[in-house]
Amino acid sequence: MEKNSKNKKPDIKALEAELKVLREELSKKDDYQDNFLRLQAEFDNFRKRSAKERQEFIKYANESMVLELIGMLDNFERSIKAADEKQDFKLLHQGVDMISKELHKLLSEKGLKKIVAIGEKFDPHKHEAFEVVESEDGEEGDILEEFQPGYLLNDRIIRPAKVKVIKNKEVNGELDPSALQTQDDKKEKEEEIKPEDIIKEDQ
Repeated sequence: MEKNSKNKKPDIKALEAELKVLREELSKKDDYQDNFLRLQAEFDNFRKRSAKERQEFIKYANESMVLELIGMLDNFERSIKAADEKQDFKLLHQGVDMISKELHKLLSEKGLKKIVAIGEKFDPHKHEAFEVVESEDGEEGDILEEFQPGYLLNDRIIRPAKVKVIKNKEVNGELDPSALQTQDDKKEKEEEIKPEDIIKEDQ
């Protein structure tokens, strides 16, 4: 019996050691979980804070430009008041002209650029054919008149120009869509590979 009891003692020590290791591992897992929960909470707070800051930035992004516009509005109101007091239309015209120049300068500094239309070929990316007329005064697709100017903001079209365009070709009494193609569109169409070309090359 003594021999059997002696054999059990090493087993108990081994179990105690194994239990100790397991407890340590469990403790580490608890630490890992606590760290994970803490980091997740910090990330959620950061995301909410960033979203709030972004909303604030969008809300007041144009504050500096609005302040400059307010200054122009002050000048405009002063011009109207001075013209009313002196009953001088010429003075009002001068004031409006000055404010118009200031406004164009401000918008230009902010990246606004007017799209060139008169004397240009019709480009559907930059121009809108508000009116199409037959004319012998120019070539197919020439722009004769601009009804409303178009604008680019930092090279991105924000409003196409509304224009009057010359047409010479008709298909069933209607404008041939190919007549208003841009030079790039025509070039791309000419460079397209046709199925019959491939057949000829194989032969």
